[in-house]
Amino acid sequence: MRPNPNLVFPIPGYDKQTYIKPTIKNSNIIVGDFSYFADQDFESHVTNFYPWSKDKLIIGKFVQIAFGVEFMMNECNHQLNAVSTYPFFTIPGWDAKRPADKDCPYKGDTVVGNDVWIGEKVTILPGVHIGDGAIIGACSVVTKDVEPYTIVGGNPARVIRKRFDDELIKLLEKFKWWDKSIDEIKEMIPILTCSNLNKTKEFLKNKCGKSKNKNS
Repeated sequence: MRPNPNLVFPIPGYDKQTYIKPTIKNSNIIVGDFSYFADQDFESHVTNFYPWSKDKLIIGKFVQIAFGVEFMMNECNHQLNAVSTYPFFTIPGWDAKRPADKDCPYKGDTVVGNDVWIGEKVTILPGVHIGDGAIIGACSVVTKDVEPYTIVGGNPARVIRKRFDDELIKLLEKFKWWDKSIDEIKEMIPILTCSNLNKTKEFLKNKCGKSKNKNS
């Protein structure tokens, strides 16, 4: 049996975990294969997305998103340099113009890397970039970018520690196991789930070395 990224419910008989990609209808939400949400209706957890929104939510492969996670997009920003913060332009009848970008800052796309674990009830603010392999602690509010393979937590989220040493992080970023074929990944599972990180590092050095020689 092969894993199928196009299934909505990857675990037979269990409807509390969904692959996100096959459920998406909004073209501004882009999700990689095998990323899952520990609930249903992922799009309802992406807030402040309107027909005029120009930002995107981009999520990589093999991302694990726990129950209650919320992604706040750019339209959550209200004008702060005027006497009223009320968004008159969004509601018909007020005949109001949209504030200029300089008055209602646009922070760009929100991007989540590959193999990221986002804990329960996390809130991610607009324009944040979360690197590959990062871990976001439960109930955190992520206001700034998160480096690859870094653990953050709190409100606002702060760095707790790096998961691995710099050498292993560089090897993982170079190898990009999430881009391999299903068959290759299945063969690598004993390495991907191995607690002996020295063994993992030697495996990656060997694989990256072969790739370098092949391209030279």
